[in-house]
Amino acid sequence: MNWLIKNFLRGLVIVVPIALTIYIVYEVFMRIDRLLPYTMPPGAGFAILIAVIVLIGALASNFVVRRFLRLTDAIFTRAPLVRLIYASLKDLLEAFVGDKKRFDRPVSIAITDDVRTLGFVTQDDLGLLAMPGQVAVYMPFSYSMAGCVIVVPSSRVTPIAADSASVMALIVSGGVSRV
Repeated sequence: MNWLIKNFLRGLVIVVPIALTIYIVYEVFMRIDRLLPYTMPPGAGFAILIAVIVLIGALASNFVVRRFLRLTDAIFTRAPLVRLIYASLKDLLEAFVGDKKRFDRPVSIAITDDVRTLGFVTQDDLGLLAMPGQVAVYMPFSYSMAGCVIVVPSSRVTPIAADSASVMALIVSGGVSRV
């Protein structure tokens, strides 16, 4: 009986991540494809979406499109409720894939003399908030896309000489991922 349970659990560890990944990718493809008429071949919606995103990215360097994007940005950053959603999403995407990557400075934060946690410095100086000598550190949560920002004295922060993606993988995996 012990052999059966052990192998069942080992099988779950193998099958569940593979099955969920395939299911999520399939659902994304299908939901995008449902936006198109049924006469289109499967996968066409996803291909069109990728092509449109690449085209918008390429056109963003055009003078007219840049002015339109600045106007859109100005409108979205001034609308009360829209500003919160738009600015948060834009900053998050910029932090990961934009020109202003912000999760590129992994650090270790001393909670006590013996306990440390990992995060990423996002602001070097909080003097603007009347907190000189303090830094803002983003700490992602394990098994989640959420996280929190903590404010700590810069003396308690130690830079880590490691790849940011590896540190993020270690944190998000709950320390299970191999760096």
